[in-house]
Amino acid sequence: MSTPAIITPRDRLLGGLWGSLVGDALGVPVEFKDRATVQADPVKDMREFGTHRQPRGTWSDDSSLLLCTADSLVHHLFDTADMGQRFVGWYQEELWTPHGKVFDVGVATARALTRIANGVRAEVAGNDDQMSNGNGSLMRILPVSLRFAEDSTKQLLEKVHRASALTHRHPRSQMACGFLTLIARDVLTGAAPAQAFQNALAGFQKFYAPDNWWAIEFDHFQLLLAGDLASRNEAEIDSDGYVLHTLAASIWCLLTTTSFEDCVLKAVNLGGDTDTTGCVAGGLAGVAYGLKSIPTDWTHQLARNSDVNSLFQEFADVCEAARK
Repeated sequence: MSTPAIITPRDRLLGGLWGSLVGDALGVPVEFKDRATVQADPVKDMREFGTHRQPRGTWSDDSSLLLCTADSLVHHLFDTADMGQRFVGWYQEELWTPHGKVFDVGVATARALTRIANGVRAEVAGNDDQMSNGNGSLMRILPVSLRFAEDSTKQLLEKVHRASALTHRHPRSQMACGFLTLIARDVLTGAAPAQAFQNALAGFQKFYAPDNWWAIEFDHFQLLLAGDLASRNEAEIDSDGYVLHTLAASIWCLLTTTSFEDCVLKAVNLGGDTDTTGCVAGGLAGVAYGLKSIPTDWTHQLARNSDVNSLFQEFADVCEAARK
């Protein structure tokens, strides 16, 4: 029997970042197509054209904002004003776009970035109403989760909440980012996905339950809090743009597969908000299985591969330096 290869923390960090972009790019050509349509002609590889008429390997706003987040964390310890300005730079000046053009943006994100551009303080730019619970902060939160994974739970989740608030300030969205972060943190240290999920359940309830401002949202998290997500049928898993649907679908894909490739293809082939489900699931699977688990053919086809690689290596360097 061969000994399983050791996955270093750096490989997991890079796997999470590259995995996010790969999942996003796999999903872009079939975004908004319903499940039956996608599964009649399932995604098995990078495609070109499709929904947004983009070349093969094109990522969406999900990855652009994730890249802006990573870029900010490379240059600053944690500065939401800088992060917000980089988001505005993407929205108005095409910063970290794959081909020099913004072709997709969520309504809540667009409104928040317009506010930041008009001088509103970044951390209060996101709406906090019930209808502002799309997945626009969940899709870009992983760099914050990974960069500060060694902080205390309180310090880590505080940063995650503040980063979410730039575009999505409702507590439900902040908590969804928190749940994802708790799983990512455990997987980063080598925990198996199933164990990381159970640990996240316990950590989530311990942190959020004592404060009614958070706890009042628990009813919305019942699919996750039931603890049996891996045993749920695909028909019970929604994959639209609602933040809790994206969170549950992404974790379900992680828990019901055993490789990066299977996880990310399962996520994309759920249909609906395919780029974001692919992005979030791909990020988790990349952390779980490491960079070497991601087909190099997929990473090589990504737009701006060299630029992305340089940023991700810098990000990994910053994370490693912080641990010393």
